[in-house]
Amino acid sequence: MSDLCPCGSGLEFEACCEPFLMGKARPPNAKALMRSRYSAYAMGAVDYLFKTSGPKVRKEFDAENTKKWSESAEWTGIEILDEQGGSETDDLAVLEFIAHYSVNGTAFDHHESASFAKKNGEWIFMDGKIYGPDPVRREHPKVGRNDPCPCGSGKKHKKCCYTTAR
Repeated sequence: MSDLCPCGSGLEFEACCEPFLMGKARPPNAKALMRSRYSAYAMGAVDYLFKTSGPKVRKEFDAENTKKWSESAEWTGIEILDEQGGSETDDLAVLEFIAHYSVNGTAFDHHESASFAKKNGEWIFMDGKIYGPDPVRREHPKVGRNDPCPCGSGKKHKKCCYTTAR
C-alpha cells in the first residue's frame, strides 16, 4: 500500500499525482496541475516544476535553489481558496491558494494567486502574485554614515545623529 498523495486529495499518490509527475498522464484541468505542482514541491520533483511552467517562469527558474528549498521544507497541506476557469474546456485559469509548510519547526503559509493557461492541450503555470505584507518604503533618502548629518550640524552622520538613529 502506498502513501497518501501530498496534494491532500485523500487518494494514494500512485492514483493521484504520480502519473503526472512521471509523465504518464497530463493534468486534465488547472486545479489538478496546481495540486500536482504542490506534490512536486513536496517530493523535490524540480524537473516537473520546470516542465509545467510557462516561458517567463522558466526564464527565472533556479532548479538548484528550488530543489534545496523544497527539500528543506516539510510540506503540510494546500488549500485552494478560489478557482476561476481552469476546466477541461477552458484555456485560462486563476487559482488562489495557500501552501502550508514548515522549515526547522517554524510553520509558514505561502499565499498566492496563480495564473494558468492551456497551450497545445496542456495546462502550464504562467505566473503568480504572492500575497503578503507590503515592503517597507523610506520616506527620505538613506543617509550613509560618512554623509553630512541631515540635522545641519556640519558633522559626519556617524559622529552626530547616526548613533541615536539606530
